[in-house]
Amino acid sequence: MSRDREKQLAAEAAAELVTSGQTVGLGTGSTAAFAVRKLGQRVRDGLSMLGIPTSESTRALAEAEGIPLTTFADTHAIDITLDGADEFDAGLNLIKGGGGALFREKIVASASRRLVIFADASKRVERLGRFPLPVEVTPFGWQVAAARIEELGAGVSLRGGADAPFLTDNHGYVLDCAFGEIRDPAALEARLRAIVGVTVTGLFVGMAETVLMAEGETVHTFRPA
Repeated sequence: MSRDREKQLAAEAAAELVTSGQTVGLGTGSTAAFAVRKLGQRVRDGLSMLGIPTSESTRALAEAEGIPLTTFADTHAIDITLDGADEFDAGLNLIKGGGGALFREKIVASASRRLVIFADASKRVERLGRFPLPVEVTPFGWQVAAARIEELGAGVSLRGGADAPFLTDNHGYVLDCAFGEIRDPAALEARLRAIVGVTVTGLFVGMAETVLMAEGETVHTFRPA
């Protein structure tokens, strides 16, 4: 069983949770794309929904699939958001941002009544931190923020490098921060947010309601421990 097949199974199971009349947050990344395509199929089959994409790439895919979209100018509440994750632990704390859309993903998640995460089996960990933590920072003075994060014990690298830094949809830079095992995600989130220049972190603490994880042909449902 390939990871791509597991991603597809989990994402499509999540897409089946959407009911007519809902506003749906649409995640970003290769796994989320499976959910968006499944929702497109369901819309063509008669599902009535509105989507709020978490990135310009997801917007383009949703439009290509014929999914009607809305914005926060018209609604401040999202019924359900479907998104992937780079890691999740037993408490359903997450690391996200591998695709660079962490800022919009976090806003959409925070406005959602339900955040449903889907993943292949490799994303389940005992403790977060195997995947380097993405932290979005302002381009001006990013070096200062990076130095402060290093003082917290992380190895920090600028995504894309100084000569061609990766630029998010919000025109920010992403620092990939290798902390190793993260024993207290909430405490680390608070310390990172206190650093001037940090826009958002890829730690999603206490936000996910459900994780659907595919392992082989079986989709397991996890809720916070």
